[in-house]
Formats: sequence, structure tokens, C-alpha cells
Amino acid sequence: MVSAQDLPFGPVPLPLPSAPPPVLALVQPSPPPPASPPPSVRPSVRLPAWLEVAKPRLIPLLLATTVGGMALSATWPLDGLRLGCTLVGGAMASAAAGVLNCLWEQDLDGRMQRTSRRALPSGRLAQRQAFLLAIALASTATLVLSLGVNPLAAALALLGLCSYVLLYTALLKPRTSQNIVIGGVAGAIPPLVGAAAATGQLGWGGWWLFSLVMVWTPAHFWSLALLLRDDYRSVGIPMLPVVRGVAATARAITAYSWITVLLSGFGVLVLPSGGWLYALLLVPFNGRLLQLTGRLGQAPADPQAARNLFRWSIFYLFGLCLLLVLARTHQAAAVAVPDLVQLWQLAQGGAS
Repeated sequence: MVSAQDLPFGPVPLPLPSAPPPVLALVQPSPPPPASPPPSVRPSVRLPAWLEVAKPRLIPLLLATTVGGMALSATWPLDGLRLGCTLVGGAMASAAAGVLNCLWEQDLDGRMQRTSRRALPSGRLAQRQAFLLAIALASTATLVLSLGVNPLAAALALLGLCSYVLLYTALLKPRTSQNIVIGGVAGAIPPLVGAAAATGQLGWGGWWLFSLVMVWTPAHFWSLALLLRDDYRSVGIPMLPVVRGVAATARAITAYSWITVLLSGFGVLVLPSGGWLYALLLVPFNGRLLQLTGRLGQAPADPQAARNLFRWSIFYLFGLCLLLVLARTHQAAAVAVPDLVQLWQLAQGGAS
């Protein structure tokens, strides 16, 4: 047996245990945060796919103008059942229009930075499911409005759906910079639905609010288009800021804002009662609208000015419809304009 000492080169040294590797970090580095959305994409709450395609954020304003159309009728307030059926049917018709719009613009949405994460272009909802949802919503809306309200209200709701999908989305939007001027008829039909629900016919009040929403729409939408003009330009949509530039768009917004203010004053004439309250409370709404329009005119390229005007325009239409409802309360109706004139004369006599 050969020992280690008998080997030619002496004993073989045993390998020393290797030193432990240096500790690089006691705590593993956290993974990098997910990339934030591009600045032009507004982060929002992710809705279920079936609800997202219905565009629920647009529905409350449409229903507000529907109630405004009702408030302009002599039969206001409506009974609870007819009011409820009108709002439910109108909401379903609006949702069906939103789904069909998403289906039609699926490819376009997939190419736009702002809309690429929507349910259809991202694959979270299949086209077949969306189409069946639209058919179910439109059918239910027609049934609810026909049976719970009247056929005229149902027909007008379907007209609004078709005008949004066919007139605005399919025909006008990809072809002309005046798309929203003409296509705004879709968003202006709910006041007519409300008028039809209240009286079964279309009176001057409903047509006035229809006209007001028509002239309000361009200034409202173009202020948003100023913020999204790069997105529209990238996919070839001829929105006014893309075709004419920001300065021309700001001038057009100013013109339509003034028309909106002037036309809003005619509400005093079409309201069956309470016109004095409406006129009084309308002043600050119009003043703020013109103030923000003027700021945008001074700085057409300022995104904050466009954003402020866009947000106020939404609040403006909500507020105007609320004023119509408040004007029809018993308290407002109890004070007539002649009474106010007499009170003013008495006050002047007391002061002298």
C-alpha cells in the first residue's frame, strides 16, 4: 500500500475549501415598475370588456338632456314608470350605439395610441360577443320604450343609434373636418326622446334643446380634438385641428361658444314656467364658458386651456339641464315675472 509520503512529489495537498462568494446584496432588487402609459393616453379605470364597449361614461350626459327635454313639457313631472322606462330604454339604446361604434372602429382603435388598449383591439372581447351584445341592447331598448313609453320615443332612440353609427362614424368622421358639426345630430336626439316621452309629440321646447346641443357639440368636441390631434393625424382622421391647425380650431370654438350662449337664452321663452330662475342662474354658466373660450383663443396650443374648456363644457350641459328641472319646481313656478316686476317697483318706491 502506498502512502502519501511515498509519492514522488511528497504528499498531495488537500484542496482548501473555497471561500464563500461575496454577498452582493442582502435584499434582491425589486423589478422595474411597469412602463407608464404615453402622455397622450389618459390612465383610466379598467372596466369589464362587455361594459367598456358600451361606453358608459357617455350615457349620463345623454340621459341628462333627455330629462331636460321632459322638463320643457307642460306635463312635467312625469309619472315614475314612464320616466324610468324612458331612462332605461335610452341608456340601452346609447349603449348599443357605443358597442356598434367600437365594432366599426376596431381596426382604427388598434392603430391609435389612445384607444389601442380597448376591449376589441386588445382581444379581451370577441367581435361575435360584442355584436350579440349590441343586438340584445337595441332590441331591449326598443321593447322597453315601445311598451313603457310610446312608439315615437322608441323610433327616435333608434334614429339616434343609426345616426351615430352610420352618419357620424361610418360616413362623416373619416371624410370631412366638419364631421362633428353634422354628426352632432346623434347626440342631440335625446332631448327629442324626452319630449316625445312626455307628450307623445315634439314641441318647440324639445326642438330648442335639440338645437342647443347641436351648436354646443362642436366646441365641446374640438377642445378634446386639440388634445388628441397627433393621434388623429397618425391614422388619417381629418379632425379640424389636423386639417386647419390649432388657431383656426380655437376661432371656430369661439364662434360656436357664442352661438351656444345666445341660443341658451331662448330657454326663457320655451319654458312653461320658471323662466326667470333659469335666466338668473344661466348667467354664471355662460360667463364661465366664454371666459375659458377666451383663454383658449389667447393660447390655442396650450393643452391646459383646451382641457379646462372640455371639462367645463361637460359640466355646462349638465348644469343647464339641471336649471331646466329647477325652473319647473313648484317654488320657481309660484313666482311669475310680473310678480318680480311688482316687487322691484315696491322696492324702488321704498327706497325713494
